[in-house]
Amino acid sequence: MNALPEDPEIDTDDVSSSAEQRFDSLYRTLRSRICLLDYAPGSRLSEVALAREFGVSRTPIRRVLGRLELEGLVEIRHGVGTLVTDINLAYLCDVYELRMELVSQIGLMSPQTPTGPLLQKVRETLERASGVAGAESPRRLFAQVNIEFFEALMEVVGNQALREVLVLLFYRSSRMWPYLMPQEMVAMEAELFCSEIRETLQLIENGQLVALGNLRRRHIAMALQRLKLMSAQGGAVA
Repeated sequence: MNALPEDPEIDTDDVSSSAEQRFDSLYRTLRSRICLLDYAPGSRLSEVALAREFGVSRTPIRRVLGRLELEGLVEIRHGVGTLVTDINLAYLCDVYELRMELVSQIGLMSPQTPTGPLLQKVRETLERASGVAGAESPRRLFAQVNIEFFEALMEVVGNQALREVLVLLFYRSSRMWPYLMPQEMVAMEAELFCSEIRETLQLIENGQLVALGNLRRRHIAMALQRLKLMSAQGGAVA
């Protein structure tokens, strides 16, 4: 039997690229939901329900959940299913301390020259942060803007291995803000965050990336102290 001719209309590279883009979109969506506490710690994620929601088979959902498990955001238990991991505050404080030490390297290890689009992203983040206190869901918006700010700063990190570790640690610990911060403290934290973004923007505009790394270390250290205080005072999602 003669082999069927290949369809000239199909580009396997395009098909593969499209599949990876869908996977990345699914992954980022589920990661965001976990980090914003849309999926509460301890909640069960159903492969069937997620596949139905996103209009895909269970295979890409299972693959995304496997990646999230490697990153410490979910736990897959045989006979139980996939559970969003609990928030272990002592461990996440350790994560923050490691972030402090690593972030100081961003201006030393092959930093990328800041671009116009990056500066614009940071300015837009500052504008969104300025509106946190008056937002309908201020704590959630604070957490969203925190993620946006982090993602923008990663554009100056030229060392791929450093960037991968920083991203992993950030998302592993980012739930601490919406989990611990009481509603009555959001306005104050938003004001501090705006000051942090302004300082950061000034250093980026001047190309002072070594100073940027040191500034980020100081900001993370101060944030950790405030989070510990919130924890001691019993701060949690209301």
